[in-house]
Amino acid sequence: MPYRLIYIGLGAVVVAVIALTVAFGGGPEPVPLPEVIEELSPRPGDVVLKQTILEIDLARGYKATVSVNGFQIPFAEFVGSAAVEATGIYRWAPSPASAVFQEWTPGTYNIKVEWDSISGLPDVGSYEYDFEVQ
Repeated sequence: MPYRLIYIGLGAVVVAVIALTVAFGGGPEPVPLPEVIEELSPRPGDVVLKQTILEIDLARGYKATVSVNGFQIPFAEFVGSAAVEATGIYRWAPSPASAVFQEWTPGTYNIKVEWDSISGLPDVGSYEYDFEVQ
């Protein structure tokens, strides 16, 4: 009789582990990024709130031009623009003073990142993706 309780208990544990794995694991595979782009936020296909900040982290030794829906973001609008080329991190959010967008409105946004090496031989490339603002 006690062995039945042990088997029932073990069976319940196995079912619980499987249920938790399905519920919290096995999300969609992350979209592979070009080697030059170390991180993006929001990521391709993300659905974000209006308060989001666009962040592009490039590998050291690269500079970028970034466009939102075909409009190039002026370099001076990046947060900490004096340090952008040293860090490779480009952060931008719409603001009332922006020449591109004053705010994120609900819809899909297309981001295009074009890069080149800062020194040495040219190493140009580009990456384009979309995300959605709710």
